[in-house]
Amino acid sequence: MRQALELAALGMNTTTPNPRVGCVLVKAADVVGTGWHQRAGEPHAEVLAIAQAGTHRAAGSTAYITLEPCSHFGRTPPCAEALRAAGVERVIVAMQDPNPRVSGRGLQALRDAGIDVRCGLLAEEAADLNPGFIKRMSAGLPWVRAKTAMSLDGRTALADGTSQWITDLPAREDGHAWRARACAILTGIGTVRKDDPEMNVRAVSTSRQPLRVIVDTRFEIDPEARILSGGGALIGVCIDLDLPVYRDKREMLQDRGVEVIRLPAEAPGAKLDLTALIQELARRECNEIHVEGGAQLTGAMMRLQLIDEWLMYVAPLFMGDGLPVAAGIGPWANLDEPPRWRWKERTSIGEALRLRLVKTAPQD
Repeated sequence: MRQALELAALGMNTTTPNPRVGCVLVKAADVVGTGWHQRAGEPHAEVLAIAQAGTHRAAGSTAYITLEPCSHFGRTPPCAEALRAAGVERVIVAMQDPNPRVSGRGLQALRDAGIDVRCGLLAEEAADLNPGFIKRMSAGLPWVRAKTAMSLDGRTALADGTSQWITDLPAREDGHAWRARACAILTGIGTVRKDDPEMNVRAVSTSRQPLRVIVDTRFEIDPEARILSGGGALIGVCIDLDLPVYRDKREMLQDRGVEVIRLPAEAPGAKLDLTALIQELARRECNEIHVEGGAQLTGAMMRLQLIDEWLMYVAPLFMGDGLPVAAGIGPWANLDEPPRWRWKERTSIGEALRLRLVKTAPQD
């Protein structure tokens, strides 16, 4: 199963909107076939493992699969049927598929075919591969990961906004690896105006660039902003796009592959409704959202409880007066009020300490 998990991780940057899945076929203590899902619409891990093993070696084998085999016709035929047809005798699954169209049905189809089925081996490790797919299938929302670089005293920029560079090159390159696995990179118009970032994946090799999403309530973005270069961007606004003052700008950007959509405001005259934006990204089958915004955007998302995970790079310096990670949260009357987070990982990247934290479940 650990080998199947390693195979599944090979699809980290490419499988969206599908889950990352790996499969290993074992017969007489020998691995006879392996496979991992690479892209939506292409063969699933089980089918590739069976093809590698061949008819003779697949028959009578045990399949180790990181996610319940599908039982329905989607972009590809059902994998449960492929396993049955190949004569696989035993199937060990890490976790049940959260997709309501599959959940439990694939396992039952295998049992109905007389196959010995077990589920739950290394389930937590399997779930860690697909937090976005799991949340989108179970809650209708993507997994939102906020990334920030900060000093030891919790500053993300100097008082004048200068932030390049708080961390060293290895930490910045690692941040690009996390961008690469996301379906969309989200930032705000304030960051676009101040830094003119590209917000794409450059420091690591990737065959797919995430969608770049800009929160721009009043449609203030400069059409020449670098984040819009090459298309593949989405701008969320609250203004009436049919008004003559905005129509030409919108059409010009759309001709360049930039989509501009109108979303509701939190209240009349207020900023864009971030919950509506996240729901729209889920509707577009985005699994993981990577947020790289300023203190205002990040603070707003925290207040709305939209952030599921923090990815923090802490540099070994003190900056004194400067900008915080998130603005507008609190103030708290006592220490029982602030939301608690759970440590997921602590590791060194270059000179920085990379911290990962996830929401503490209510029952905790």
